[in-house]
Amino acid sequence: MNILAIDTSALTATAAILCGETLVGEISTTTSLTHSQTIMPMIDELLKKVSLSIRDIDLFACSEGPGSFTGLRIGIGTVKGLAYGLGKPVCGVSTLEALAHNIAFTDCVISPIMDARRGQVYNALYRWSDGVLQCIEEPRAIEVAELCHSLYGRTIFVGDGVKVHREKIKELMGDNALFAPPQHCLQRAGSVAAAALNKEHTDAASLTAVYLRKPQAEREREEAMSRR
Repeated sequence: MNILAIDTSALTATAAILCGETLVGEISTTTSLTHSQTIMPMIDELLKKVSLSIRDIDLFACSEGPGSFTGLRIGIGTVKGLAYGLGKPVCGVSTLEALAHNIAFTDCVISPIMDARRGQVYNALYRWSDGVLQCIEEPRAIEVAELCHSLYGRTIFVGDGVKVHREKIKELMGDNALFAPPQHCLQRAGSVAAAALNKEHTDAASLTAVYLRKPQAEREREEAMSRR
């Protein structure tokens, strides 16, 4: 099976192609350009480099969230359009699960964190068991302090929230907090593709974003209304 996977949930835009279980190509950029400007040229370049056409793709996968509201819409819209036009299935993968796949087999709990502002992170917890990544805490938006107080034992933190909240986490957890290096904290489409291998596939119309929280503008409007 040939899988084309993309992730546009954060600052990094990334695309990858998995043939069978082999990652044959992956491109990532972190620039000031919007994902709507970069993702399709990236896909075209990737297909050329691995000598495949878009019709050779059997499954289209993408990060379904959480993440940037605009970025998720761009990624999901791209996958929907490609899959619908070719009559191929799709697979949505949690951005947090894909980040957890960036960490190779370990006995530690893996805690992906994406900065959600206001002292919160988007988070889930994962653990490797017999070569399979298992979710032990479903995706949620949670206060950093609350997350740290709920953990015990050595935990690996991965994701863009590491850069923002590292000092606070280390203060609360001490030596039990381990942090993935910067290159492993970025979203990777190869990890999205790897996660999609073991998931159910669906049709393009069924693919939706998982935001976990309302947009900031909507939250601020509701807060303003509640003060009246």
